[in-house]
Amino acid sequence: MLRVLHSVSNMARAGIETMLMNYYREIDRSQLQFDFLANKPEPGEYDEEIRSMGGRVFVSPGLNPLHYPRYKRFVADILHGDPEIGIVHAHNEAMGYYALQSAKDAGIRVRIAHAHNTQIIRDYKYPLKLFCKRLLPGAATDYWSCGRDAGIYYYGEKRWNESGFILHNAIDVSRFAFRREDREETRRLHGLENCFVVGHVGRFNVQKNHTRLLDIFAEITKTVPDARLALIGTGELEQSVKDEARSLGLFDKVLFLGQMADVSGWYKAMDCFVLPSLFEGLPVVGIEAQATGLPCVFSDRVTDEVMLSPAARRVSLSADDREWAREILASRQPECDREKGTEIVRRAGYDIHSEARKLQEIYLEMAGRRADT
Repeated sequence: MLRVLHSVSNMARAGIETMLMNYYREIDRSQLQFDFLANKPEPGEYDEEIRSMGGRVFVSPGLNPLHYPRYKRFVADILHGDPEIGIVHAHNEAMGYYALQSAKDAGIRVRIAHAHNTQIIRDYKYPLKLFCKRLLPGAATDYWSCGRDAGIYYYGEKRWNESGFILHNAIDVSRFAFRREDREETRRLHGLENCFVVGHVGRFNVQKNHTRLLDIFAEITKTVPDARLALIGTGELEQSVKDEARSLGLFDKVLFLGQMADVSGWYKAMDCFVLPSLFEGLPVVGIEAQATGLPCVFSDRVTDEVMLSPAARRVSLSADDREWAREILASRQPECDREKGTEIVRRAGYDIHSEARKLQEIYLEMAGRRADT
């Protein structure tokens, strides 16, 4: 049995964590198991499911420079206590340095850095993150990413071109197959039968740019008064976004739907999916939306690798709100064939059933290769 220790924030229901669970559910757990090094103390929505499948969740002392000696001992105790852990795979962006360097010092020969984004948020940890970003390549043995742009940002173009590897943010494509009866049921339950529904799925943080989305939606309502904006997610800026919606006179047209275990029904109910992010790697939500055949409008800060469907567009963040509104409203005509979405996404290599088999083979080969050196 090979066990892979994934370093994460915590196993909350967010993009990276959902991607990992998609893979975890599909691997052959008699050969390969996942464990999770959680670096935030809050329990995650996926914790119980992980334990039910034979995985473990270890809560670390946290990614704080003052705690680093204790953190390093904590990781070493985990690794020395279970010789089946042969790979450490870090998903904490620059701060993944902590787990990878600790694993290196503990003698783990396979250490994967995984880039999921194309920028670092400029918060109070920004200087520390820049420092860790510089050290990250030296702590890793393998350089993975969700896409080209994120890989280049974190590892540099030369290293990425020589040894970078893209792991697709794969999904259970069949679960997102468009069904008109699902669409009609969700719209009926929420009184949206005659509405033009603009949708967004993402955490309420600076990166996702919800305030700009509200401004764009305000422009849409000038042309389509019965438009509605469906926002799925939670986060630290949720209340401020609600306050902004009130100040714009839009609160009765915006649905704050919170966190949910299954968003597939809502994708089917939407008429256009909009992601005006300030930066992104390759967002899982963009793949999910296209699997339902949903027209999508992404900002130009979202990597062009997300553009799988002919019904997807990218718009510059420097474009004004009227141009964004025009692109979004253009999705109303002609109506696209939404039933083609699953096949488009499957052909592009984002079907979890095939991608999980590939990942399992890669992990097993890496562990065997390192053991022989």
